[in-house]
Amino acid sequence: MTARSIVFPIYRNEANISALLQAVAGFHDRYQGDIQFVFVVDGSPDASGALLATALKESGHDYKIIFHSRNFGSFTAIRTGLEHASGKYVAAMAADLQEPPELIVEFFSILERDGADVVFGKRAGRDDPFLTRFLSRVFWGVYRRLILPSMPSGGVDIFACNRQVLEAILSIEEPNSSLVVQLFWVGFRRELVPYHRLGREHGKSAWSLGRRLRYMMDSIFSFSDFPIVLTLWVGIAGCILSLMFAAITVIARLMGRIDPAGYTTLVLLIVGFGSAILAVQGILGCYLWRAVENTKSRPLRIVSRIVDGTSA
Repeated sequence: MTARSIVFPIYRNEANISALLQAVAGFHDRYQGDIQFVFVVDGSPDASGALLATALKESGHDYKIIFHSRNFGSFTAIRTGLEHASGKYVAAMAADLQEPPELIVEFFSILERDGADVVFGKRAGRDDPFLTRFLSRVFWGVYRRLILPSMPSGGVDIFACNRQVLEAILSIEEPNSSLVVQLFWVGFRRELVPYHRLGREHGKSAWSLGRRLRYMMDSIFSFSDFPIVLTLWVGIAGCILSLMFAAITVIARLMGRIDPAGYTTLVLLIVGFGSAILAVQGILGCYLWRAVENTKSRPLRIVSRIVDGTSA
């Protein structure tokens, strides 16, 4: 078993491969080869995987390049890497290097002196356009309020853990879930290390608005009962208001103050309650769909091939 492993999810990172390999070489030299690199090519449509395989063939590094049969998502790719990592301490970071590699060195240092079981990077700032920073603050603000109050304000993009935490994470086999929330859910001793997130030098992020919303929904429906509780209280409030409205209507009718037509009121009630019923059914459907998904026992991902390299 090597002392350390680093997992890199790879998707549309062709322009970043050169810089990534320089960072990998720096890690290799620093730890005198006692480190393993696990690259998971998550169905990337570009030449990222081929470039890695060619460059690492004669590198002398201890590495694995794992190819998914299609794109399963970055968190699934990280999980695949964790499954194949052999290090006593394992870290995961993005291949675009927006998180400085020096963070990994600090993470390993904390873990090796037994200062924590899992270490997260906490964004203290970021070199991104104003709109990107604003939307990120809004997204993670909502995420912390609805799902995980202990989540760092800027989210988590980089972490490292010991073997005990790793095995706890791998024991959870849930599709459509959140790896980051799982890391908080399993507990253990945590430490947050602040850092400044760098600007992206090459390519374009695949972390689109659609992927963010899907990630939000997966996290909510896997780890929060907020939608169900909110629906319950809205339903109770609706029942109380309906009883009050019914009582007022009956009294007004008996006093002869209501025009028998009532067409507008009837239409508004039908539309309002009909929409509310559909919304409730949608929320329940999301929970039920995820429950059914967890019973299908499908693999979380499919690996098409593995390129295994061993240090000299």
